[in-house]
Amino acid sequence: MKTNQIAKMAFLLITLFTIAACSSTSEEAVSTETAGGESGIDATTRRTQELAAEAAARAAAAEERVRSAALGTTVFYFDFDVSEFRAADRDVLNFHARDLAANSNKSIRLEGHADERGTREYNIALGERRAEAIQNYLIVNGAARRQIETVSYGEEQPAEQGSSERAYQANRRVQIVTE
Repeated sequence: MKTNQIAKMAFLLITLFTIAACSSTSEEAVSTETAGGESGIDATTRRTQELAAEAAARAAAAEERVRSAALGTTVFYFDFDVSEFRAADRDVLNFHARDLAANSNKSIRLEGHADERGTREYNIALGERRAEAIQNYLIVNGAARRQIETVSYGEEQPAEQGSSERAYQANRRVQIVTE
């Protein structure tokens, strides 16, 4: 019984070695040697470096697209009677702060707005608090105070006319204006 098992095991091993020996000369092994006599290791290393460079270029292009989209976002909306910007806006504001830090000659104006509810004076103060909240965030994240001017228009320059919730939401904002 033992010799029968040993014979089966030997036959199995011989079959596996035969299959392995036949498959060792694949197209990849042949294609890694170039006409100039470059070894397979050198060709593999070169190809790995090319792939890494391509991946880095794709990552840089993707980062640039994200940066452009973020810098293209210049309006930030607020909730009713709130002067703190939304957490979702932090990433976009980080790009604006880095852009200001990298371009010391660039300056912006933050225009604060409010909807029509409340007194004129209250809405001017609310728009100012909103603009200052964004200004402070930009400064903490790299922008210089001298690059940023704030102004509040309160309810005087609505983005959308009307007394609907949609109009109110569109009017509760801070706009970044590049000077």
